[in-house]
Amino acid sequence: MPDYSQYLTVGWREWVSLPEIHIPSIKAKIDTGARTSCLHTASYKIFERNGQEWVRFTVHPIKQHDEVETHAEAPVSDYRIVRDSGGHEERRPFIKSLLKIGCQSWEIEISLSSREQMKFRMLLGRTGLRQRALVDCASSYLTGNKPKTTNTK
Repeated sequence: MPDYSQYLTVGWREWVSLPEIHIPSIKAKIDTGARTSCLHTASYKIFERNGQEWVRFTVHPIKQHDEVETHAEAPVSDYRIVRDSGGHEERRPFIKSLLKIGCQSWEIEISLSSREQMKFRMLLGRTGLRQRALVDCASSYLTGNKPKTTNTK
């Protein structure tokens, strides 16, 4: 039996950051029903660098504030077919990035897709939480309030 005392307890929504891709704060829905994590990208373009596929993408981390945007690049770690909550399938690029939540951080895999119609710009799925966090579905923001810094890079 795992020692759950070492796990981080998170609520059903949390403020997280993705420092490697210049996102100091984004509200994430913690979704154990979703296998993978997903980040809202307004647009992305696949390109090649040193023989490897990379993705250049734009993120609007704050819903209804498209004037705040971040531009980032990352190596593509994989492409997979992902089925959304409505049953629609989409082939998505995946990247790996450091996730910071509360005072802990670890690497997760994230798919890039438009979440324009969704309430949360990021979904943190169960593989991103595995062996790291427990979810208290009755609570929110257990790891802290929104960080004071913003990034408009």
